[in-house]
Amino acid sequence: METSIQDVVIKDLATHPDQRGFFREIIRGTDDFFHPGFGQWSHSQMVVGVLKAWHIHQVQTDYWYVATGVLRVGLWDCRPGSPTRGRTMDFLMGDGQPGRVAKIPPGVAHGCKVLVAPANLIYMTTHIYNPADEGRIPHDTPEVAFDWTHE
Repeated sequence: METSIQDVVIKDLATHPDQRGFFREIIRGTDDFFHPGFGQWSHSQMVVGVLKAWHIHQVQTDYWYVATGVLRVGLWDCRPGSPTRGRTMDFLMGDGQPGRVAKIPPGVAHGCKVLVAPANLIYMTTHIYNPADEGRIPHDTPEVAFDWTHE
């Protein structure tokens, strides 16, 4: 799937439903976009209205999957020299949305707002948690044309 920010990948997932529910494969180690691989697997549960933005990493890549609930996801390209620098993406993930996983590369600020809760964000990262690589930017920074108040 083509995206509006270079190196961001949104992978559509195949869902196999039956009378018991469904099966969905999220990431394989052989997926082209899964590089440089596995560092840590995490789970964040959030209540309705929670806004977590903006986070940014210089080294780590994130892979996001929303297991339950609905998140409004915002991405902002902050990378110097990127042909899509300054561009944003705004999309929904979770219940009632297409099954998908999002790859968020280093230098792309990311955030989410919980629209339907409980929201369970399952995410993998290419590196283990390193506070030195964990950057924060205020959600309402005037540098980014992104309005978290609409739903």
